[in-house]
Amino acid sequence: MFNASLVVNYIKHLAKANTRHGIHSPFVYHLVDEVIYDFKEKPAYKNIENLRKKLLSDERFITITDLGAGSYVNNLKQKQVKQLAKNALKPKKLAQLLYRLAKEFQPRNIIELGTCLGITTAYLSEAVPEAKVITLEGCPQTAGLAQENFKSLGLKNVNTSIGNFDDTLPPIIEAEQSLDFIFIDGNHRKDATINYFNWFLPHVNKDSVIIFDDIYWSGGMQEAWEMIKEHPQVTVTIDLFWIGLVFFKKDQAKEHFKVKF
Repeated sequence: MFNASLVVNYIKHLAKANTRHGIHSPFVYHLVDEVIYDFKEKPAYKNIENLRKKLLSDERFITITDLGAGSYVNNLKQKQVKQLAKNALKPKKLAQLLYRLAKEFQPRNIIELGTCLGITTAYLSEAVPEAKVITLEGCPQTAGLAQENFKSLGLKNVNTSIGNFDDTLPPIIEAEQSLDFIFIDGNHRKDATINYFNWFLPHVNKDSVIIFDDIYWSGGMQEAWEMIKEHPQVTVTIDLFWIGLVFFKKDQAKEHFKVKF
């Protein structure tokens, strides 16, 4: 389905967003200049993108269990792997940005909500091989394929949790004293997004980052993003349109940035 609202919001975003040259915060300028705008190829990219190519030609069918807000594209019970790869995987540009962000911050632990076929998980794992990577997926068959992919890439630091996030996420959070790097790419509903954010809050630290995917996906997601920005614990946010970055740095004045990406 064509999402006209998304197109309109993207045009508005471009009209207001800055490049690195319009940013005066040293922390954000460095992040934009050295990480977000670093488009050079990295050795770790090759194997993961070769896997993506294989998935884009994989003709197997799987049964999809969708516990979130669904999809604008091909939202059916049965999906071919190559169609799922085409419509649901994060584009290379965004997946590789997640790699660079994780590489920059060197978190001890990474939580990802929404494994899909495991491409972004693989990028996060490769970025910080010493980190504990926990990825949550609601669909058992999708998670099974992701685990195949982790094995094919030789990833050793990924743990997969399968089931409804409302059931699987709380014990994972409680098991970690502090949370460093969180990527939320699942259940694109306002209430669910706010709930996850609130669950994470008691466990964040001054160096934590929470990344929200699809912040303009719907009116509800936009409302959730605005509520998160205004939370008193949040000091810095970076709106890249496709994703939003949230920081809790107590030495930073509260400021929100829109950046072209």
